Amino acid sequence: MSGLSLSVAARAQRKALVAGAAIGLAATLSGCNEAHDNSRAMQAVSPKILAEMNEKGVAPTAPILIRAFKKESELEVWKMRPDGTYILLKTFPICRWSGQLGPKIKEGDRQSPEGFYSITPAMMNPNSSYYLSFNVGYPNAYDRAHGATGGSVMVHGICSSAGCFAMTDAQIADIYALSRDSFAGGQRSIQLQAYPFHMNAQNLAKYRLDPNMAFWKELKKGNDHFEASKRDVSVNVCNKHYVFGAQVDPSQPMDASAPCPPLKYDSEVETKVAAIERTDSAAVAEIVAKGERPVRLVYRDGAQHPAFANRIAEVSRPDALVPPLEIALDEPKTRVTAPTRAASAPANALLLAEAQASPKSKSAPDLRTSAQQQSSLHAPIAKISTLLGTN
Repeated sequence: MSGLSLSVAARAQRKALVAGAAIGLAATLSGCNEAHDNSRAMQAVSPKILAEMNEKGVAPTAPILIRAFKKESELEVWKMRPDGTYILLKTFPICRWSGQLGPKIKEGDRQSPEGFYSITPAMMNPNSSYYLSFNVGYPNAYDRAHGATGGSVMVHGICSSAGCFAMTDAQIADIYALSRDSFAGGQRSIQLQAYPFHMNAQNLAKYRLDPNMAFWKELKKGNDHFEASKRDVSVNVCNKHYVFGAQVDPSQPMDASAPCPPLKYDSEVETKVAAIERTDSAAVAEIVAKGERPVRLVYRDGAQHPAFANRIAEVSRPDALVPPLEIALDEPKTRVTAPTRAASAPANALLLAEAQASPKSKSAPDLRTSAQQQSSLHAPIAKISTLLGTN
């Protein structure tokens, strides 16, 4: 194996075996599933992934970071280099995610979550009914501060999603092994950044009037901190908002719903973040000036990466895998702000209904919602125009 000695590889494999055994014991004790042969959890990383790590100069047991993008149906795994910065190791096409763009709000809403989450060894499940899996950590402090409910949101195999990020069995075998080996190398938690889409100027311009945009702009601050440093992003929550890149005095309690205590920042990173924000804002303004109409995407129930277009029979709810509606929105006369998380659930269902008769819609499939879904709406229907900024 060029560039990686057999002794190093052997030590990494031994560490992985120990970590796998520990993870298996933790899952057994948690009572999530009945114990069975966990040989799947002990699989080595595939030779192709090993070759890519060798090419990029990263160790098999070095820490990893995961980023998920719903609209593009992509899951990225980044690997830490010897200098402490991350390099993109591999982009995995997501086989299935469910729901709409926007945050997960409640149990049973079929929403794949958005936000910054932390995965620990205890959250790995080698005995999963979905081949292999790990919990993403929803709800986090931000979610709970906004009244979010639910749990057991996973990255798993089988390609079936009811709010999870579903991969193929071969994909989750590699992702699970990469996570297991990073824990064996001493990583205490893996950061997972879940976004509605890639935080580029084109997407920000196109979806600028989506009622979730205020929330997405918070996530973009975290994205910009990662782009500026290529390191794990420091994530805190106070005053019901994400705070990225802050150094918190341990003597000052951090309450997700309370005002923020005094915070300190790395001036070098903040300068880079500010430069990214200026560049992106200018690019968005230019795209809008050229006539980009604001739209909202409405899915029947999530999507999958185009790479799986010929594998419909394997996925959950294949009937829902149709192109999303692209609903044109009107520019508001004045800036309207609304609680995005509370707006998301009713807006999704109401837009489904409005899309049936909207002359601005493109490719409108049958998007009728069930009575149970309708009863779950927890905001007045009359507020839809305000939420969309059209009145």
